[in-house]
Amino acid sequence: MSSETTGLLRVEPQARSFAVRRKSVFAESYDPENDADDDEGATAIFPKSDEQRARLIESVKNVLLFRSLEQEQMSQVLDAMFERRVTPGELIIRQGDDGDNFYVIESGVYQVIVNDNHIHTYNNSGIFGELALLYNMPRAATVQAETAGLLWAMDRQTFRRILLKSAFKKRKMYESLLNSVPMLKALQNYERMNLADALISKRYASSERIIKQGDVADGMYFIEDGTVVVKMDQEGSEIEISRLSKGEYFGELALVTHRPRAASVYAETDVKVAFLDTVCFERLLGKCSELLERSISDYRYLDNDLRSYFNNLKSLSSS
Repeated sequence: MSSETTGLLRVEPQARSFAVRRKSVFAESYDPENDADDDEGATAIFPKSDEQRARLIESVKNVLLFRSLEQEQMSQVLDAMFERRVTPGELIIRQGDDGDNFYVIESGVYQVIVNDNHIHTYNNSGIFGELALLYNMPRAATVQAETAGLLWAMDRQTFRRILLKSAFKKRKMYESLLNSVPMLKALQNYERMNLADALISKRYASSERIIKQGDVADGMYFIEDGTVVVKMDQEGSEIEISRLSKGEYFGELALVTHRPRAASVYAETDVKVAFLDTVCFERLLGKCSELLERSISDYRYLDNDLRSYFNNLKSLSSS
């Protein structure tokens, strides 16, 4: 999980005000594997106007913590967050305190202070407070409002129930999928877990185009469910090259060759895929490059230039 403080530290926020300070949270534990599905209905809901909801959506749209959530889970997150307006000089969280809330900044300037030393400033964007909630640790820093501002907050229990359980389910599901991909056998278990965490679920309706021949590659796809058809434009008409289904993958050719997409891919049925973007591909799949090159060089529809490219790769690797 990531927050937007400096590289030195990720900061934590503090709780809503309560008349009676609650007992330490550090004895609490949350096991997503043993959390029954029917418990999810206990999530708090804070009603919002259309204007508030629109502002909240804008505030969280770039939060990496939420990127893996399904639409239903994202809706739960939005329902569970509440507005907190702050005044200049107000302490939002205090170093050493228990962590009760996670915060997303909509507006305002906030100073991050560790042991009386200013280490970072949030300026009208960012998140803080997740580490204390994730790892049962005290607040690592103090966060103080320098100006008036507005925060969106989520309580500890809801944060862990929605986000941790979602991340756990996603990892278990994708680990199973990735274990079935021969190309990924070269990865260690922890590397496959990192890959599972980096995947983003996407859905496409029947007949919808997923990638277009000639486009610049933005990532590769692992099929979770459904069937896709690979087609290549030849002399003005598209010719079907192959069909792929659950457990297979596509889109890696352009990433390995650094060339435009060699073919288009369409959803033959409603399709659910796990998407790996280019940056994560290059960071996580280095060990698989030889297997990728070997499998790509066998594609029947490669042109002579691409075949030469892979022959050169093989010559270089053997020299």
